[in-house]
Amino acid sequence: MRWTEEQYMEWLERQGVKTARKKPKKRSKYNNKKTWVDGICFDSKKEADYYSMLKVLKEAGEIKGFCRQPEFILVEGNVENRAITYKADFIVFNNDGRVEIIDVKGYESEQWKRTYKQFRLKYPELELAIVK
Repeated sequence: MRWTEEQYMEWLERQGVKTARKKPKKRSKYNNKKTWVDGICFDSKKEADYYSMLKVLKEAGEIKGFCRQPEFILVEGNVENRAITYKADFIVFNNDGRVEIIDVKGYESEQWKRTYKQFRLKYPELELAIVK
């Protein structure tokens, strides 16, 4: 009987032999593709493009600056329970003193809608913009 390579690798693994078989790449939940810009890995091409646009706006003097992935506490934690946090994609500091929180989304999930409501309740003074 002749084995295929796949059958032989499975047999080796059952025998306890470590094989160099590659696992199939897992698809992203929302079909986004990780993208690298300036040595930074972004979760999607859309987010990487927005980062590039913010860099251009900063160089042109349209905005004071921006930061990546600011984290906000939505529900305080304690010894038994961790805090519930939200990590936005960008925080933008405008020339007029306004601060905008930016989240780049291709799709608004039910989880995102709950997070958005919690954010609005906890930080009503901050502007949260969704870029689609």
